[in-house]
Amino acid sequence: MDYSDFTDLKEIVEINSWTNNKSGVDYHGEKMKVWMKMLGFECEVFERKEVGNHLLFCSPTEKDQPRLLLMGHLDTVFPPGIFEGFREDEHWIYGPGTCDMKGGNFVALSALRNIKRKCGEIRNIDFLMVSDEETGSDDSKLITRQLAKNYQACLDFEAAGADHEVVNGRKGVATYGIELQGVAAHAGNNYLQGRDANLAAAKLLILLTELSNISEGTTVNVGKINGGTSTNTISPKATLMVEARFTQAIEQQRVLSAIPFMVENHGIEGVTANLSGGLQRDVMTPSPEQQQFLDLLGKIVGYPLKTEQRGGVSDANVTSGAGLPTLDGFGPYGDGDHTEFERASKSSFIRRITEVTAILRHFNQGS
Repeated sequence: MDYSDFTDLKEIVEINSWTNNKSGVDYHGEKMKVWMKMLGFECEVFERKEVGNHLLFCSPTEKDQPRLLLMGHLDTVFPPGIFEGFREDEHWIYGPGTCDMKGGNFVALSALRNIKRKCGEIRNIDFLMVSDEETGSDDSKLITRQLAKNYQACLDFEAAGADHEVVNGRKGVATYGIELQGVAAHAGNNYLQGRDANLAAAKLLILLTELSNISEGTTVNVGKINGGTSTNTISPKATLMVEARFTQAIEQQRVLSAIPFMVENHGIEGVTANLSGGLQRDVMTPSPEQQQFLDLLGKIVGYPLKTEQRGGVSDANVTSGAGLPTLDGFGPYGDGDHTEFERASKSSFIRRITEVTAILRHFNQGS
């Protein structure tokens, strides 16, 4: 393969695949279907009406051989007309998805092409591409979790670290909406007849924030709060939007148990509370099985792979939470993701494609 040829990457970067642009996301998926079919993959399509279709590319499987799952996502974050196009210079490629994660998809595709050329057939390797990762994988995560049980290990192709670290840990995240319903009353004439939803919201703001445990990597943030109708009216309603992140399974369990209890027992008589939402992605924590997988990859590529843990989440949280040994960050190094300055390093593509080719060849041989 000519590692300086980014023609196919250019083609998919120039497709607007904002998560809510179903036609664009599906067009990206159709491009991948054409390329993967040329490599001998069959495609199972999980058709969706509201978001893009999720795609599982399957290769032949040899009995009693370990199966490897590759994982990527088809969607990006910018609506049409905001940040589009592809350009390059001597060292960098610029454009939406160049590092998050069309660049990662291109690494996986390029390595698979290498295996096809060197080995003639690809076996024991499947590639899952979902369409809604950037909005939390609310639709796809159940599919991902169910599929995880069919594999022995997983590589996710989010961007690499600055020193080509792979990711062995990510915070878990839960998101909630809280609706509080009180009773309106004139603040001057009928103060005691009111039931103040804003007061309940204020108490919950403090209680929820106090769930944070910085030393353990746990944060609870009430990111948005609304309530009331006027200064002379006891507030009849209020809403809170809450996010919780955690680095340990025991902390995840503590927070997920505490939030519903606090909402139900906020302490303001006459104000009712409705809680929606919950766990979005499980915490991804290092494990002995993951370490064994990491050690194996180090032997395959010929040197230890550096690791890092990140506060952001990905679909690696889902597979890891399902018990599948997972490593993330096998895309190229880049920066500026989720901004109009997104770019990816050309030399990083070369390194990652070389490493992933070696890894895939190992699993392809079933050794």
